[in-house]
Amino acid sequence: MVNAAIVGLGWWGKVLVDSVQGKSDTIKFTHGATRTKSKAQEYADDKGITLVDSYEDLLTDDSVDAVVLATPHSAHRGQIEAAAAAGKHVFCEKPLTLTKADAEAAIAACDSAGVVCATGFNRRFHPAIAEAKKLVSGGTMGELMHVEGTMCAPNGMFLASDAWRADKKETPAGGLTPMGVHLIDVYIHLFGEIDEVYCQSFRRAVPNDTDDTTSILFRMKNGMSGYLANMLATAPNFRVQVYGLGGSFEIRKPDLSSFTFVPNGDGPITGATGKVEAQSLDFTGFDMVNAELESFGAACTGGAAYPVPQADVIHGIAVMEAIVKSAETGQPEKVI
Repeated sequence: MVNAAIVGLGWWGKVLVDSVQGKSDTIKFTHGATRTKSKAQEYADDKGITLVDSYEDLLTDDSVDAVVLATPHSAHRGQIEAAAAAGKHVFCEKPLTLTKADAEAAIAACDSAGVVCATGFNRRFHPAIAEAKKLVSGGTMGELMHVEGTMCAPNGMFLASDAWRADKKETPAGGLTPMGVHLIDVYIHLFGEIDEVYCQSFRRAVPNDTDDTTSILFRMKNGMSGYLANMLATAPNFRVQVYGLGGSFEIRKPDLSSFTFVPNGDGPITGATGKVEAQSLDFTGFDMVNAELESFGAACTGGAAYPVPQADVIHGIAVMEAIVKSAETGQPEKVI
């Protein structure tokens, strides 16, 4: 059993704790640290978590095996390097860092210390994504043509002006860091590296300084095109649709529970849609946050390696940097 400490007990930190506390034989939260201790004390007491006064207190506690970071993105590199120096395994919410250089340094620190460094791309663990991977890797999709994705939430409408997520330095290009990076990771997982991006991002409705409407075009290195939209002022939504010469598949709903594959027909349509048998799957009830933390716990105790390759994490951050630059310049940008 891995004894973990949660760092940051805002709404997402609590989601992470709730996903495994009292439910896992692999990992449990025993300690925690958060910016305003008084706001989290009742919750921590209910969950059996000992709150300490500082992050440093966690790192010097020999009973803590790992830290789970649900903290502002700009703090991640320093926190990861400090954890590695203290011999603690690290699970870090996405994005790992805001720059490729910082990601490489953070990962190198963990590699040198011999500790796990895991990034919280929970969609990777979902059976709908696994089904998509089988269709792509197994050749059912044929030559890949295009992917489009949408991920939205209304959270931007309710951010206080002094919240860290309302700071453009922490969350450039609106929904990119809270949501878009999940889809970018899915694209990398399914199709490989991204060559070029073009982004437009602006604020229309949110009552703070963040963007709420962001759209991005992609050109993958395998030749296919792509699109991604994030909005921070609309109802929750998740959708990915992929088109290939062998058919198309769609993953829908915020919990990714709806999966449909439609094979291409064997001839042209003639005024009405041809008869093509859709294949649908329902993955209701799968807990992808639990799955990622269980996997992290297993990796910390010598089990299977955490299944999000560091090369993919680093490439995803390079993509994110190119998107932010494109939003600023108004021009397509190569991923470097």
